[in-house]
Amino acid sequence: MTDATKQRLAPWIATAALFLVWELACRVFGVPEFILPTPSASFAALFEYFDAVMFNASFTLWVTLVGFAIAVVFGLALGVLVGASALTYAALYPILIGFNAIPKVAIVPILVIWFGIGAVPAILTAFLISFFPIVVNVATGIATLEPELKDVLRSLGARPLDILLKVGLPRSMPYFFASLKVAVTLAFVGSIISETIAGNRGIGYLMMQASSSFRVPLVFAGLIVVAVMGVGMYAVFAYVERRMTGWAFRGQA
Repeated sequence: MTDATKQRLAPWIATAALFLVWELACRVFGVPEFILPTPSASFAALFEYFDAVMFNASFTLWVTLVGFAIAVVFGLALGVLVGASALTYAALYPILIGFNAIPKVAIVPILVIWFGIGAVPAILTAFLISFFPIVVNVATGIATLEPELKDVLRSLGARPLDILLKVGLPRSMPYFFASLKVAVTLAFVGSIISETIAGNRGIGYLMMQASSSFRVPLVFAGLIVVAVMGVGMYAVFAYVERRMTGWAFRGQA
């Protein structure tokens, strides 16, 4: 078996081992289902309520991707702005850190007052929670451009805008695509938070309804679906990262 095959199989084997240990632990120690259901009970609930789970999961995926897309656009633009100017970096960075430190669960009720219950608060929460990593990574990629390289480029007649667009921005792309893998998983966290607090659809809403009636296996079925969607989106952006920024890792083992 080649190393590449081992690497492809390793995540599946580790996941299967996790579910096996979980199943055996629940059965051996007699853990009640309303405290911690077995994986088999969770998957049984998933198939039993498959239509409801898929309906709410599609809504969660949609609001998450919309919020994430908005975060990508604004995060990339603000990251370029912050990273290109030392003055802007010094002025806005503390504000960004302070805003990111605010628990997004505390913002959801305000969004509900402004926009009502539904998709908009979930989209905005996904945007707010995934916005910061993109800004920070893009700004860092641009701001850490070597001064010596800037001096050489200026001596060759390059304008500041040329340096930014032709050197700084391409140099920040590995940072940008790496941040997308983190940001897209955080976007799911944001949308689920909003759905559990003030939603009328979505996996978060489904889990709250299930927990209120003590259908804990259905709650865990929802968690498994969210995890699968998160891993899937992470894999998509990991693939995009390899395709778009392979040059940055050329020659590494």
